[in-house]
Amino acid sequence: MATDMSDAIRQLSQDRGISEELILTTIENTLIAAYKRRFGNADNAIVRFTDDKEVSIYAQKMIVDGVYDPVSEIDIEEARELNPDAEIGDEILIEVDPREFDRISVQSAKQTAHQSIREIQKDTLYSEFKDKVGEIIIGYYQRERNGTIYVDLGKMEGILPKKYQSPRETYHVNDRIKALITEVNKTPSGLQVVLSRTHTDFVRAIFELEVPEVYDKTVEIHKIVREPGYRTKLAVYSNRDDVDPVGACVGLKGVRIQAVIKELEGEKIDILKYDPDPRRFIKNALSPAEVRDVVILDEAKHQALAVVNDSQLSLAIGKQGLNVRLANRLVDWNIDVKTDAQFEEMDIAAESRRAVADLFGDSDEYEEEISRIAELPGVDTAVVAALQEGNIEFIEDFLALGPEELGEFKSITAEQLEILRRLIEEYVEIIEEEAEEEGVFTEGDAETAEAGEVLSDGEEKGDSVEADTPADAEAEEYECPECGAKITVDMTNCPNCGIGLSFEYEE
Repeated sequence: MATDMSDAIRQLSQDRGISEELILTTIENTLIAAYKRRFGNADNAIVRFTDDKEVSIYAQKMIVDGVYDPVSEIDIEEARELNPDAEIGDEILIEVDPREFDRISVQSAKQTAHQSIREIQKDTLYSEFKDKVGEIIIGYYQRERNGTIYVDLGKMEGILPKKYQSPRETYHVNDRIKALITEVNKTPSGLQVVLSRTHTDFVRAIFELEVPEVYDKTVEIHKIVREPGYRTKLAVYSNRDDVDPVGACVGLKGVRIQAVIKELEGEKIDILKYDPDPRRFIKNALSPAEVRDVVILDEAKHQALAVVNDSQLSLAIGKQGLNVRLANRLVDWNIDVKTDAQFEEMDIAAESRRAVADLFGDSDEYEEEISRIAELPGVDTAVVAALQEGNIEFIEDFLALGPEELGEFKSITAEQLEILRRLIEEYVEIIEEEAEEEGVFTEGDAETAEAGEVLSDGEEKGDSVEADTPADAEAEEYECPECGAKITVDMTNCPNCGIGLSFEYEE
């Protein structure tokens, strides 16, 4: 039959969540503490339990002929009264009557027991809740203090700080609260379990509860970004070709996503498909807006441009920029959203312009400007290297070279020069200037025209060679041969049309 001690130990184990072995260890430490308080030394104290959890404490003493230390020694005659077979040098266990402990000893043992039970309980709960970090737990609203909500978790109390509460939510006493365990800390006042309803992992855990495909890893969540209380975006992908990741999360008639939205108190949720191609991923990330095209401006710096119709601009940006801000965080790119008209006004790099032309299907009408010799298709790299050694990098500079200057490049053959000229004629538009005979001397311009000018769009012209201008000609005015505007000899470019000017006087 179970004893009262056995029942008390079992009840304590159930109430405090402490194993019976730890309780027995606590009782043992308590009795030893009382023994030490009573006799000053507990080195010879031994505690034993029976099968029915009955406990006894013994003093182990040495049998001697003449006692000097009554705590650890016993006289041979007294020992033989307890055991007739006792001999000098043997050790004997003598049971200690608990009534020999004075009030102070008992009080000390009681404090030791309470402290031990508290530490054991704290360690047990810490181990239990530490393993649950990142999991969902359900509790009930108890009270609120300075914005922090205290939640009854059954075995202990958790806290829901103000910063981890959704701005959409309000609570009352005994309200059911589902939250994520984010931290478990030991403090001087006890164990502290920190809860959160704003963490992105809270949304992840909710989807694992509502979507079986997410729980069994058939559908995996690539990344979640969130503005708690307003909007959440999550990118998903499937490990099976026959499973639609977005459809699995939405569910039949939207029942799954509606359950998640209800738990988040009506927070908007955008579920989109993850794509390793940054252009497609960015286009998906800006949903629900429809993006026409995405242009990568700088891949190293993760800068991209999204082009949308005028009607989709406000939707793509979102209220107070929320949609594009979340998209930036989701794809880890800096996305700039522009309309078609705004995009046309932008001055972007030639490579990006060609990419845009290809995306819009206008690549046949687009002509990429070529200004450097190295940019010519099929150009001989040895020729490029030899010219660069002579500081000739641009096509315009090459065309300005005369036969004698070209002859200085010993490593370039006449055949290679001829092939280079053909490439320039094929891929570069060359416009020659016609000298005007209206009082303006343009021999310097004529020389440039003979060499050839490289014009990317038919509007920009190279600088002309300037000649020394006499001081007495500074007050003379002439007309621009291009537009007829008034010009003076101290001008190098026409103030109206921008054409390069050069004056030469004959004596």
